[in-house]
Amino acid sequence: MKKYTFLFLLMMMAVFACKQKTNTTSNKKIAIVVSTLNNPWFVFLAETAQKKAQELGYQADIFDSQNNTALESDHFENIIVAGFDAILFNSTDANGSVANVLKAKTAGIPVFCMDREINSVDAATSQILSDSYAGAVSIGTYFTQQLQKKGDYVEILGIVGDNNTWARSKGFHSVVDQYPNLKMVAQQSADFDRNKALEVMESILQAHPTIDAVFCGNDGMAMGAYQALVSAGKEKNVKVFGFDGAEDVITSIGEKKVTATGMQFPKVMAETAAIFADEYIKGKRDFPQKIPVAVELVTEKNIDHYIAYGKK
Repeated sequence: MKKYTFLFLLMMMAVFACKQKTNTTSNKKIAIVVSTLNNPWFVFLAETAQKKAQELGYQADIFDSQNNTALESDHFENIIVAGFDAILFNSTDANGSVANVLKAKTAGIPVFCMDREINSVDAATSQILSDSYAGAVSIGTYFTQQLQKKGDYVEILGIVGDNNTWARSKGFHSVVDQYPNLKMVAQQSADFDRNKALEVMESILQAHPTIDAVFCGNDGMAMGAYQALVSAGKEKNVKVFGFDGAEDVITSIGEKKVTATGMQFPKVMAETAAIFADEYIKGKRDFPQKIPVAVELVTEKNIDHYIAYGKK
C-alpha cells in the first residue's frame, strides 16, 4: 500500500511540475507592433512573429500603426496598461518612435526591433535589421551592368523618416554615382506605398518620357512604378529595380518584367525577435544591440533559388 501511495505522490508532483512549467508562458503576452498592414511584406513579418511567439507558448497580438506615429504611440500606451511582457516592434519613424520605446523601457517592457531601426543605442533591448546599405550596393552594381554604365534613371524613395530609405539610397548611389554617364533625372518619395509610386511614376514620365531605369526603395513601389510604365506603354524599355523580396516582384522577375530586387529575410528577423523576447521573459538580459541580416541580390539568373520572402 505504501508503495502505491508513494507512486501516486510522484505522479502528482510530476503533473504539478508540468503545469507550473506551462504557466510560465501561458499567461504571458507579447505585442507585435508593425508600421503598416497595408503592405504584404509587413503582413508576413507580423504574422511570422505572431506564429513564433505562439509556438513558444505566448498570447501574441498584432497592432497596426498605419504608418502613423501618433497611432503607434496609442498602441504603446495601451500595451503598457494591458501588461504585455514584451514588444516585437517595426517602427514608423527612426526618430519619432524612440519616445514610444523609452516609455515601454520605463515600464519594464523589453522592445525588440524588427527590420526598421530607431535612432537610439539603448532604448530597444535589441534591433534585428536588414543590412540595407550592403544590399543596395549589390543592386547598384547590377544596375550599372544592366545599363552598361550610361542612361537616364529615376529613384523612388521610401518614407523619409525611415533609416532604411536612406541606407538603401546611399548604398545604391555609392556605386552608381561613380559613373558620370548615368544621370538621375528625378528623385521623389512615395512612402513605400504602391499606389503613391504609381502616381509619382506617372508624373515623372510626363516630364521625362525617355528614361532607361527606375530604382525603387521597396518592392511595393517597384510594382506601382511598373504599373505606370505599362499604362504608358514603356514597360519593355525601362528596367525596374526593387528591394524586399515580396511575392509579386519575385513572380515578376521570373516573368522578365522586373529586373532585380534585394531579398530581405523577414522570417529570420521575426523569429529571432520572438526568441529573444522569450529568452528575456525567462531571465536573460544580455542581448546584442544590433544584429545585421544579409540582403541577397535576386535576378533572372538566380530566381530559381528564391521564393517570396526567402530562399527555397
